[in-house]
Amino acid sequence: MRRNVILLSAIAVSALAAIAASAQLQGGDVRAQDVTFLGQPVTSEQIALGQKVYGEYCASCHGVNLEGQPDWKRRLENGRMPAPPHDESGHTWHHSDQDLFAITKLGVGGVVPGYESDMLAFGEILSDEEIAAVLAFIKSTWPERQRDVQARITAKEGGGS
Repeated sequence: MRRNVILLSAIAVSALAAIAASAQLQGGDVRAQDVTFLGQPVTSEQIALGQKVYGEYCASCHGVNLEGQPDWKRRLENGRMPAPPHDESGHTWHHSDQDLFAITKLGVGGVVPGYESDMLAFGEILSDEEIAAVLAFIKSTWPERQRDVQARITAKEGGGS
């Protein structure tokens, strides 16, 4: 019984996160053509898909508003780091599209061997298209300055212009 209550609570939290994430960008001022992934423009459909997938798979840890977990720069008691924010206050925009895609697909340990993280490897859960869409959605929430800096980092690593 207790297990069922916990499972239902988790489902309810996920559903609420998805609804809230869905409402977050409605009426936002960033146009899809202002966002690129690996140097290529993304569509509003890709951003919408990313918003939906983010709400279903990412918001429970990284926050409905991309705010991350509290005290995200301090290690937890288990030695791992809390989920960082994906808004402009975090460091996500300091990484190239290539690195963000690899971290999402393989998990942090897949990119930094031996690193222990609570971040799941989503390669067996989400398609490459869904991962790219989530990253496009996240990028669509950043101010122009962060998008520009992150685009230069991506281009420097050979991921587009």
